[in-house]
This record gives sequence, structure tokens and C-alpha cells, in this order.
Amino acid sequence: MLTSGEPNGTIMPGVVLDHVTPEMEIFSEEIFGPAVTITRVSGQDEAIAQANDSAYGLSAAVFTRDAARGFQVARRIESGICHINAPTVHDEAQMPFGGVKDSGYGRFGGQAGIDAFTELRWISMQVEPRVYPF
Repeated sequence: MLTSGEPNGTIMPGVVLDHVTPEMEIFSEEIFGPAVTITRVSGQDEAIAQANDSAYGLSAAVFTRDAARGFQVARRIESGICHINAPTVHDEAQMPFGGVKDSGYGRFGGQAGIDAFTELRWISMQVEPRVYPF
């Protein structure tokens, strides 16, 4: 544990856990709190494999000095949202928000939210007699 602290009323301190491994329960849990885990890997492919080794996939983040490489990595991560050089907690009303795998179904926010909760239909009605053949 790199950082911790005592709760202050309803305010929980941030916690940073280093050297987290796939054998630890927190590695495979979806954390909704002020916590971050650090898992050491040997390279890019292992990092992507570790990120994808989860039943969940709500939001992810990639931090890098090389934006193009960050984009390539983000495309391979199985999550509904992936931010490059920004935290995983970020929401904008016009953007589609939602996860993959066990992290939810559908999207909310903007046009994607409307699409997720509606079904496009076509209804027509003939109001005058039709003459056949066309």
C-alpha cells in the first residue's frame, strides 16, 4: 500500500496499491472507490492481456508519452470507454457511456443513449384507394 488514510466523515482517502497480481482478489474486481492498483508487466502485449483478463470492462485509461501508441493500445483494450492520458472517471452528457462484458448493457448519453433505449420503426398508412398496377 503506497497511500492510505483515515475516513473523514463521508470522505474516503485515496488508496494506491502497488505490485498487485492476478492472484489477488482486487485484481479481478470492479473498484468503485478512490483506489487504484498497479500491476507490473514486462511489456505492452502483457499489459493489454492483463487489462483484458477481467469479466468487467467499463472504463480504462492508458498513460503514455507516445499518443499514437496510446491509441493503438486503447483500441485493443476491451472496455466501453478508454481514455488516453486521462483518468477513467470522466463523463460528458453528449458522449456514449457504458461498458462491455459484465459492466453493463447498452449506453446512455447523447444519441447513443437514445439509440440504446429505442427501436427504429416504420409505420405507414394508406389513406386513399391505391390503383393497381402501379
